[in-house]
Amino acid sequence: MKTIIDLFEESVSKYPNNPYIWEKEANEYKATSYEETRNEVHRLAAGLLSLGIKKGDKIALLSEGRKLWIISELAILYTGSVNIPLSIKLEGADLLFRLEHSESTIIFVSKNQSSKIDSIRDKLPLVKKIVYLDSVENMGANDLFIGDLFKLGDTFLKNNRNKLIDAYQAIQPNDYANISYTSGTTADPKGIILSHRNYTANVEQALTLMDIPESYRTLIILPLDHCFGHVAGIYSFMSKGASIATVQIGKTPLDTLKNIPVNIKELKPNLMLSVPALAKNFKKNIEGGIRAKGAMAEKLFNHALKLSYNYNKEGWNRGKGFTFLYKPLLSIYDKILFKKIRDGFGGELDFFIGGGALLDIELQRFFYAIGMPIFQGYGLSEATPIISSNSLKKHKFGSSGHLVKYLELKICDENGKELSIGEKGEIVVKGENVMVGYWKNPKATSETIKNGWLHTGDMGYMDKDGFLYVLGRFKSLLIASDGEKYSPEGIEESLVQHSTLVDQIILYNNQNPYTTALLVPSKESLKRALNEKQIKYDSPEAEEEAIKLINSEIGKFKAGGEMGDMFPDRWLPATFAILDENFSEQNGLINSTMKVVRGKVEEKYKDKINYLYTPEGKNYLNQKNRDIIRNLLSN
Repeated sequence: MKTIIDLFEESVSKYPNNPYIWEKEANEYKATSYEETRNEVHRLAAGLLSLGIKKGDKIALLSEGRKLWIISELAILYTGSVNIPLSIKLEGADLLFRLEHSESTIIFVSKNQSSKIDSIRDKLPLVKKIVYLDSVENMGANDLFIGDLFKLGDTFLKNNRNKLIDAYQAIQPNDYANISYTSGTTADPKGIILSHRNYTANVEQALTLMDIPESYRTLIILPLDHCFGHVAGIYSFMSKGASIATVQIGKTPLDTLKNIPVNIKELKPNLMLSVPALAKNFKKNIEGGIRAKGAMAEKLFNHALKLSYNYNKEGWNRGKGFTFLYKPLLSIYDKILFKKIRDGFGGELDFFIGGGALLDIELQRFFYAIGMPIFQGYGLSEATPIISSNSLKKHKFGSSGHLVKYLELKICDENGKELSIGEKGEIVVKGENVMVGYWKNPKATSETIKNGWLHTGDMGYMDKDGFLYVLGRFKSLLIASDGEKYSPEGIEESLVQHSTLVDQIILYNNQNPYTTALLVPSKESLKRALNEKQIKYDSPEAEEEAIKLINSEIGKFKAGGEMGDMFPDRWLPATFAILDENFSEQNGLINSTMKVVRGKVEEKYKDKINYLYTPEGKNYLNQKNRDIIRNLLSN
């Protein structure tokens, strides 16, 4: 069993002069070799040891993706301490909770993120030191610029190199590498403990599905704090002597996003990681570029796509039957159309790996047609994260691919009974990639890992050809378009608890651009509120005012509201459908333990949910809500 240190040291020995990290300096990408990367890691790790860092200490890392992110994480791991990777989307109470809960004593932070730390510094008594990745003004007396930490490391190594070697050789495979935070069922997130072996095992598992030649390059456009970027990017490429690159950081997050297409052309990656939201943006930009060439070009492109879709079928049966006749014409289309699109992505991209959330099958067909397939995979942070994926060798559109090797999987019903092939149930897995547990949360750990089996909370089934199909949430997780997951119960409970106008509410987000809600109002409370405003129930004014009152109750939890720091805004409903019937045992929407049966609610009100994602439905003052409120108030 290997540690991450073993993985890296072996690769440096095998591929010392291969480029490992590409970063854009000034106007071009420059490479740092495996040997050079190790030297920098050793220097920084030695600097940390000189500060008295010891095995098991927690060190947080808050920065945009860059070379120093990777160097810093490896240096942290070399000392035997634990990295707490933090999302740059975090701020305020969310950031504070993670830093407090993880017991971090040092924080590595970039200049762009430093103001977030400065604003909560006085609430972090455990934090002894901040290490700035960039030079900043007004550093605290105990704080350090990373350049000075490297210098401390150089001094330490002159006389104490053996202490560094002793430190990293003392690390065991089951020692903690990361505590990676995910959102929990209430305002408190859960810290997923991932060990060195979790990571190296998942690398070994992932590489059973596809190979990475040492000549391969990838541009990591996903956040480095997430374990998908870690395993599929940083560590899988490391294990094969291949190279990784980071996106050029802009002055703002939007500037950084704008750098992605430019950096792709410059670096010419062979493989990239993606999530549905990015794939949709890429598709939108491609189609926009075609439209800009005129109606004839657009017509030709659409015809080429249609022909390609017919030829490719579901991927695995490509070119079967009489569709082989399309091949000569498709070859011409590829040269005059699709190749030009691929050139916009550097011209050397073999495929994407899609993770995070389920990828729409039409998106899969589109990218396959133009010769840059996005192969859908499946996983979750608690599994470090990769469980299955499609690949060049084996793929079926609509599926989440074949399982990695060295992993057991079963599909179970609600009672934990294993189901047969084709039957739908909860996806449950067992392997060395399953997390250690949730940090300081034994209850959640015991509910998620039972007898070594990880209960994913996702519903799916296996087909007869060994492909896994993930159907969505077995339990009640919201999933945003970028794959981030959040449990809605805490929000739902708080909305009902803090609002006299809302009797029941169910939130919904299944890879959508915003969260919506199905809401049962309190008729009597609404009437009282209207009475206080001296508004008659049967007036048009009453309909609008009642709906606005309900919306203002939700608004209390949004940014600027009196409870605006309880939940992230993205998981609060942007709009809602008012229902004229309670969820009850009588209508089968509540079970015997008085819990709402979410799947039945979503099925019953499927049309209402779909309506909420239309331009008309997004306006909460829509006519359907007005009609229901009018009927409620008149009875």
